[in-house]
Amino acid sequence: MLLQLISVVGALMVLAAYGLNQSGVWRELHSGYLTLNIVGSLLLGVVAIADGRAGFILLEFAWAALGILGVVRAVRARQHLQS
Repeated sequence: MLLQLISVVGALMVLAAYGLNQSGVWRELHSGYLTLNIVGSLLLGVVAIADGRAGFILLEFAWAALGILGVVRAVRARQHLQS
């Protein structure tokens, strides 16, 4: 039951980020978008590990890694604007 709750929360986080991006509320480098994507995918990755789902483990942790790359891009963009 707990894993089901974690997976639903994770999925809702990823879907909310995507929906807010598609509706123009957030852009790809917005901190809220990146946070929802990273945390949501990590939650789903934990559930995939518990279920032993190799494909989903790869997918979710790759998704989180791509989100972290987005954070790096956002930080660099902000530093560039400040200099």
